[in-house]
Parts: sequence; structure tokens; C-alpha cells
Amino acid sequence: MKTNMEDIDKLIKETLTQEEAKFYDELEEQNLFQMIGGLFQGKNKWIMYMMNFMTLVFFALFIYCVIQFFDVETTKELLKWGIGSLVFLLGTSMLKIFAWMQMDRKALIRELKRLELQISSLASKN
Repeated sequence: MKTNMEDIDKLIKETLTQEEAKFYDELEEQNLFQMIGGLFQGKNKWIMYMMNFMTLVFFALFIYCVIQFFDVETTKELLKWGIGSLVFLLGTSMLKIFAWMQMDRKALIRELKRLELQISSLASKN
């Protein structure tokens, strides 16, 4: 399967212009660190900076609630700090899920662009 995909990529690159081939090379598969770096590019990079800052704040508050949870002795205080720690842990988790969804969205867009290039190169060949 790998050689078949390499053959298809080679065929597509041959039919594309030099500028289109360069664009096609930019759409290559990315590793995890490149995907994370891609979150901080584009129009909405300020949202990702804000989300990561809030993730750090929520995680710090979670740690603070856990520490307080082990320091108190009454049941009412235990419930208060325990629920607080769960709320901040859920907030941290949701912000991380948002970031993973953005990475998945960008990967899908990249694959759609590759597919569009493949279709246009095949259409021009016929």
C-alpha cells in the first residue's frame, strides 16, 4: 500500500506546475509537535494562547483545591474542596479536548486540500 501511495504522489507531482507542487509538499503528513505548533498560527492564534493560559490557571486551581481537600477535617469543607477540584479538572479537560479538536480540524482541511489537488491534476490530465 505504501508504494502505491508513493506512486500516486509521484504521478500527481509530475502533472502539477512548480508552484502547485510546492503547495502539495506543504500538505504532507505532520507529526504531533508540528500539529501543536500549527495551532498557534493563523487568524485564531490568540484564542489558543488564551485557552492555554486558562488551562494553566484551571490546573493551578485544581492543585490548590486538592491540597486544601487534604488539609480540612469537616465533611462540609471536604465536599466544597472536592467539588471545586472536580470542576477545575473538568475545565482543564474540556480545554484540552478543544485543542485536540482544532488539530483534527486542521488535519482534515489539509487532507481535503490534497484531495482537491489530486482531482484537479487528474482533470487537467484528461
